[in-house]
Amino acid sequence: MLQVAVAQPGVVAVPVIPIDRQALVERHKVRVTTTDSLSSLTVGNGRFAFTTDFTGLQTFPAHYEKGIPLGTESEWGWHRFPNKAGYQFTQSLREYTFNGRQVPYSVQVKTPGNKDAVDFLRANPHRLQLGNLGFIILKKDKQPASLRDIHNIRQELNPWTGEIRSSFTVEGVGVAVVTAGHQQQDAVAVRIESDLLKTGRLRVALRFPFPTAGWADMGTNYAHADQHRSAIAAQQPGHALLAHQLDTTKYFVALAWSGPAKLAAGLPHQYVLMPGRQSRVWEVSCQFAPRKVAAAPTFAATQASSRQQWQAFWRSGGAVDFSGSLDPRAAELERRVVLSQYLTKIHNTGSQPPQETGLLFNSWYGRPHLEMHWWHAAHFALWGRAALLEKSLTWYARPDVQAEARAIAQRQGYAGVRWQKMTDPWGAEGPSSVGAFLLWQQPHTIYFAEECYRARPTAATLQLYQARVAATAEFIASYPFFEKDKDRYILGKGVIPAQERFKAEDTFNPTFELVYWHWALDVAQKWRERLGQPRNPQWDDVLHKLAALPQANGVYLATESAPDSYTNPEYKTDHPSVLAALGMMPATGQQDSATMRRTFDLVWKEWSWDKTWGWDFPMTAMTATRLGLPDKAVDALLMKVRTNTYLPNGHNYQEGRLPLYLPGNGGLLAAVALMCAGYDGCTTPNPGIPKTGWVVRWEGLQRMP
Repeated sequence: MLQVAVAQPGVVAVPVIPIDRQALVERHKVRVTTTDSLSSLTVGNGRFAFTTDFTGLQTFPAHYEKGIPLGTESEWGWHRFPNKAGYQFTQSLREYTFNGRQVPYSVQVKTPGNKDAVDFLRANPHRLQLGNLGFIILKKDKQPASLRDIHNIRQELNPWTGEIRSSFTVEGVGVAVVTAGHQQQDAVAVRIESDLLKTGRLRVALRFPFPTAGWADMGTNYAHADQHRSAIAAQQPGHALLAHQLDTTKYFVALAWSGPAKLAAGLPHQYVLMPGRQSRVWEVSCQFAPRKVAAAPTFAATQASSRQQWQAFWRSGGAVDFSGSLDPRAAELERRVVLSQYLTKIHNTGSQPPQETGLLFNSWYGRPHLEMHWWHAAHFALWGRAALLEKSLTWYARPDVQAEARAIAQRQGYAGVRWQKMTDPWGAEGPSSVGAFLLWQQPHTIYFAEECYRARPTAATLQLYQARVAATAEFIASYPFFEKDKDRYILGKGVIPAQERFKAEDTFNPTFELVYWHWALDVAQKWRERLGQPRNPQWDDVLHKLAALPQANGVYLATESAPDSYTNPEYKTDHPSVLAALGMMPATGQQDSATMRRTFDLVWKEWSWDKTWGWDFPMTAMTATRLGLPDKAVDALLMKVRTNTYLPNGHNYQEGRLPLYLPGNGGLLAAVALMCAGYDGCTTPNPGIPKTGWVVRWEGLQRMP
């Protein structure tokens, strides 16, 4: 088995030829030949994404709304409906008695005055679908072409350049389209070649949908035309500016095109661009912006931006090559790795934590869930791209976000900041009867800061993150309850673990959270020492007296309050997060490897894997890797379970209402980095890769803690 020539403590490096990164990436081009609604492809830049159907634009959005929809979303495009009823956040608060005191939480309860307020607060603000940009294709009889009229579909996404090339025929006439996304501006551009242009039968239209304010928004709600306004704000040869306003939210769309063309209103909130008939080649670009822009970038500028920036991305950071492996699954694992890098770059590299469906369609109203931020973004540092992780970390430094997090902690009687679970760009807490009680998003900020310090161990890094590390640690140290009779600190009651199957009122001491709590507080103490500060004695007291990991019958329990963790069928569903206590987490001195091995074997055998989520499989692979079980690590990554399905476009499919799930993609990348580069103290080369049947070459990966 080969390994990269990178010196690691205790590992003898074997010289190898550098990976041909272009060949690696381009052997995983995505090809589409059907109208399958799960085959959508996306271009984007981390702050803005545009998803196309087989035409290279968003021509048939209704057909795709039950699959992977044709979304156009940005990190700035948010809207809220007027609060005509005057709902207040305080209406979502309910007091619970935990450990002898009253503690308020923002939850959903079906009581008068709460439900309507909470429904409004959860749905507002919501992320906007900014617009549908698609073709109007006319047949010879001047009627609009339908899916039945489209033939000879050929489409290809080249991740190396970020370009989508599409071709199809209508009544025997060919159409060829090149689609590219600008990497500095929120713009998409296309180059169209077809004789249909010369007969006036191929046009481009932009249509503004109305927000659903529902759990999901597929960008196809064209009702309520009287409740928003749109207009052509300016037009001149080759350029136009459209304005769209919903209540107090207003944004603009700049259009640019080559050659003569006419822009006119069509259906309500639709604007049709009709080219002149002089040429069979036409270029159109479209830029979305929260403020007026002078002109959209040209197709040439957009294509050049895409090619340059994507090639720079692929040449940076890490790469993993499984070619030469005898195991037939190796090519599929490599495909998932390459396309997951493409998708997480597009959706997860903005200045805010991403939502679980990225910039493609709304799930949970388009809001970020902070406990998922680790699965979205921790891998960037492990793949040598810490700068991409740091973009989203700027959100935690915002004064409004920190003020909201500090207010939650103060309201509940704790120190420091209690980071939100379901939130928005301004840090408001979204009411949730589950999310309000989650804990495991709290240490993420310290984990991210430590990743950044490992990538750049300088005084400047310490200075940049020290306040966030300290404020987070203050909450972590103040949250545990001290049981005097047992001389220990406990987590809970009043906690729902990462495995969301336990009632907050009854639950305490979940295994994974105990380990993460200990690890984060210990790292926070190290940060104090790096800064020349003394260790905090209160933090040390919590570290020394934090409850031991709960176990029974030789295995770790999900939580101390659930001795029936493996006999109650309900408790063997959802995330098997007990495994994350040694997998996602390093050895902290709390875990016993033999006990975790028995726990792993029991979970592997008994768990209801058909009732899990996409990141559970890489989480399991991480545990297998740290336990020295490389065959099980690969088996976990490639387990044949619906929620571990990776579609031809690279998306991790979950179910009908959640056809894509980016935490699965990010988790896969984190697991593969661990399986190849290992972790602190590891002396085994490629610890998560089987010793027979597999050949792996990697470069640029970083060790996990």
